[in-house]
Amino acid sequence: MDSLETPPTPLPIGESFFDRIIGDGYYYVDKTLFIKEILDRGARVTLCTRPRRFGKTLNQTMLKCFFEDTAELGGKDTRILFNGLKIEAAGARYLEHQGKYPVIFLSFRGWMLNSFEVSCKQIITDIADEFKRHAYLEKKISDPDDLEEFRRLSGRKGTISDYHSSLKFLSKCLEDCHGKKAVILIDEYDVPLENSWVRGFYQEMVDFVRPFLSDAFKDNPHLNFAVITGCLRISKESIFTGLNNLDVVSILSEHYGEYFGFTQYEMDAMLAYYKQGCKTELVREWYDGYVFGNTEVYNPWSSIKVVSNWVKNIDRFPEPHWVNTSGNDIVRTLVDRADDEAKTELETLIARGTITKTIHEDITYDEIYKNAENLWNFMFFTGYLKKAGDGRLGENGELTLDLSIPNLELRYIYSTKIQE
Repeated sequence: MDSLETPPTPLPIGESFFDRIIGDGYYYVDKTLFIKEILDRGARVTLCTRPRRFGKTLNQTMLKCFFEDTAELGGKDTRILFNGLKIEAAGARYLEHQGKYPVIFLSFRGWMLNSFEVSCKQIITDIADEFKRHAYLEKKISDPDDLEEFRRLSGRKGTISDYHSSLKFLSKCLEDCHGKKAVILIDEYDVPLENSWVRGFYQEMVDFVRPFLSDAFKDNPHLNFAVITGCLRISKESIFTGLNNLDVVSILSEHYGEYFGFTQYEMDAMLAYYKQGCKTELVREWYDGYVFGNTEVYNPWSSIKVVSNWVKNIDRFPEPHWVNTSGNDIVRTLVDRADDEAKTELETLIARGTITKTIHEDITYDEIYKNAENLWNFMFFTGYLKKAGDGRLGENGELTLDLSIPNLELRYIYSTKIQE
């Protein structure tokens, strides 16, 4: 590159917060019309499930920046972050919602600890921190009992059971202060469930998460709407008991397909901007192939990593970036537990063939290893397999799909685990 040439916009390696990406001038693939669709669909509670590293946190922080009324928070006006982005051109009916609501934002990503006791401390800390983020409420709460409760929860002085109804209580305090019902955003809701299942305290974590989410989202009169993200749709019987207003948007759903991952148009635009058009076919072979609803998308994490590498050295070979960010022990477990039929199916997949499986979306972590079908389903919904062609409905209404490995990056993961 000529030393006098302006360097290209940096890529957001390892950055997943919308305000930082926009504020610090990173390259951003505009997904702001996700806001428009959330408003258009009008669901009270939306659960979006996508594989790890597919932009869930980025989209959740984008929603936070768009909807949150920051006047009482003492922070910057986040409305300027959307200048020139697609949502700005969507029309006044959408912009009238900008910066108008109190927002509760909580990420479960950090709830990956060795025991339930240690996890409880982290849970209490994170919830208390969200209360402290809204510390201005202490001067606004008029009811002495509510004020005492607010101070107790924000001061981490309650037991773990005291925090079951904490989000519902915080949303009440916010509505009393702002005169607007709260927006609740929960990111990576199933991370503590997966972690607790691996470490042996799954039921204890379920016993906390179930009432915690139910109190926040079921019959909460102070809730405007909520968006939850995670990798799996945990069955209603396990987590979302009685939550009949839940709009589940899995990788099978037609809605929101283009908002998690990069479309072909977006990938081509990125390659063109960084003068890497010669890599179009190579990046497609390695990182494309995921199908969400009717939309085919690239793995965004791996795509950004490889483009960043090519900025420094255009001749560098692609690498399996996603393998280093996700828990790929699930593939090892499949190999370890494979009977003759499963081994044959693995060989078919690696040889670029397809296998046929009955798909069911409701699953719990403690059921994954009960049979091979559950394991294949888990691998499909967490991004290790993709649907190939249209599905078929059986006599009893069950969905059957042909499945294949999405791309070379995933084929590398399978081959490596088999070799090990």
